[in-house]
Amino acid sequence: MPTYPTAGTTRHPGGCLQPVLLRGRVDHIDGATGELLHRYTTVHEPGGVLPIACKTRRASQCPPCAEVYRADTYQVIRAGLSGGKGIPSTVAEHPCVFTTLTAPSFGPVHVHREKDRRLLRCRPRRRGRVCPHGRILSCGIKHARDDPRLGELLCPDCYDYTSAVLFNVSAPELWRRFSITLRRTLARQAGLTNRALAAQVRVSYAKVAEYQRRGVVHFHAIIRLDGPAGPTTAPPAWATVALLTAAIDQAARTVHLETSAAPGLSARTLAWGRELDTRPIATTGELTDSKVAAYVAKYATKAAECTGTLDCRVTSADKLADLPIREHGRRLIAECLRLGRLHGLEHLRLTAWAHMLGFRGHFSTKSRTYSITLGSLRDERAQYQREHAIDAGVQPDLDSDSTLVLTEWHFAGRGHQFTESPGSPDPPPGDHHGPSRAERVDHVA
Repeated sequence: MPTYPTAGTTRHPGGCLQPVLLRGRVDHIDGATGELLHRYTTVHEPGGVLPIACKTRRASQCPPCAEVYRADTYQVIRAGLSGGKGIPSTVAEHPCVFTTLTAPSFGPVHVHREKDRRLLRCRPRRRGRVCPHGRILSCGIKHARDDPRLGELLCPDCYDYTSAVLFNVSAPELWRRFSITLRRTLARQAGLTNRALAAQVRVSYAKVAEYQRRGVVHFHAIIRLDGPAGPTTAPPAWATVALLTAAIDQAARTVHLETSAAPGLSARTLAWGRELDTRPIATTGELTDSKVAAYVAKYATKAAECTGTLDCRVTSADKLADLPIREHGRRLIAECLRLGRLHGLEHLRLTAWAHMLGFRGHFSTKSRTYSITLGSLRDERAQYQREHAIDAGVQPDLDSDSTLVLTEWHFAGRGHQFTESPGSPDPPPGDHHGPSRAERVDHVA
């Protein structure tokens, strides 16, 4: 339920650039007598509409709303690393690592390389190897992190676009299999059965997906070992960072899956890439809890558009050749559309997710007991705004246990359009001559 604006002011929904405009009303009715205690209506708002923040997570569409999402994600991650928001501070003593699971190579691309903070050449070769298409597969340039050539192909004709798209669409399933295999590997290394391990240790995690410049996703994950009840209980002494690191390495190199075959397309075996990075998280040093939380949270507001593609769906009316995107992204989208039409691959829904280059998983996920949820943070924020509105005399203080709240809302458009739009539904009877904004605060029927 929205918090009502103060008298004589225009409501600004948190700086949202594309707010959702609503028309309607909210009635507060006494549950025992049926008496109307209070009514809010958008008739008295500027333009007759109530703007609500779009709440998108994409920074490319609405930076203010995306910043709220990023900040909430930061709190969720940070609470699972150092405590707070109802999570005990002792969770910081649990074995915890930061893991990056990457995709395999589907063809040579320009990369940023450095060692000891010193830039290295991209792909140095003493004898420039030439591909079957006559292109040299070497590069002696030292690419900076913001070099626009990063992720570009050395030979587009050699790149395996089919496997890249299939990896993106299979990445969530690969993660699911990895999480299962990790628990089994931990049990095996500890000399326990799977059931015995579950009685002593719980594996908690939070992860976020990131698009590399080459248009392939990889996962950054925080993996923690808890006691059987989650973050409120400590794991046994044998559950160490070294044991967790070894189990992650073995599980990541073991997991694979077989893709479905289709006419003209044979089944393929997909697995994680060889580049696996696992480092412990500490309260001090290079990889602290706050740095990890900030690093992970920033990727929650990004998607495929950061690779030079689109941030909206590709429709049948779009001409692929005319889209303002990189040629590499164009070919990935084209491969999604091609594979999506093959019999036997319909369940992958590649056509609908072509703008995401095939990936259709959630960008930020966590296990049930890692920490708090985004929903709990939003509920607390809504409760704070509600209490603030009541203290300011803008919203009535009614007993929630005995008051019925009836709402009626209609979509009226998007953007900062505080004007009546043609064809909008008529307001409820009696609202045209209702109380003024200041008067309706204390109105009791």
